Amino acid sequence: MNIAIDSPARDDVRRLLDEHLTDMFATSPAESVHALDHSALLAPAITFWTARGDDGTLLGCGALNELEPGTEQGHEQGHGEIKSMRTALQARGKGVASALLETVLTEARRRRYTRVSLETGSQDYFAAARRLYARHGFAECGPFGDYTHDPHSVFMTLELPAHRPAQQAGTGHRAAAAGPAAS
Repeated sequence: MNIAIDSPARDDVRRLLDEHLTDMFATSPAESVHALDHSALLAPAITFWTARGDDGTLLGCGALNELEPGTEQGHEQGHGEIKSMRTALQARGKGVASALLETVLTEARRRRYTRVSLETGSQDYFAAARRLYARHGFAECGPFGDYTHDPHSVFMTLELPAHRPAQQAGTGHRAAAAGPAAS
């Protein structure tokens, strides 16, 4: 699989994101849906990746939203948020979500973030996503950023070591498939 920075405005990506939003509104009350549409994912603070098969087939997507920038020297206090993790139906269970998550975390480390957080649903529908994040070291936490307590939301965070070396994430990255996909 190939993981690269991509545009959420591409036709196949828009369809996957529309499917994602449809599922979010079908499983959560409207006021508890925090998923972003393709136009919101074009914001300058957001880096968006897709995973594609060798034939170019879209397998999934994920994004990193910068809440607080990391520093180049001295105090590292950056904070990023994972957004729009979605695996295409035909690619679930093939490690797409794990590979995308590793790409996002590599970029967060490169940016010198000290933590990465996310919001996902509390319903059974989101159990696979919560398991994926827990396997990668995320732990439940309280609301962060602009979020408030919501019984339909689970907030999770991962503390990143300050001096861990990182490789640059970006275009052309080849990722190994491992672990189940998240929704």
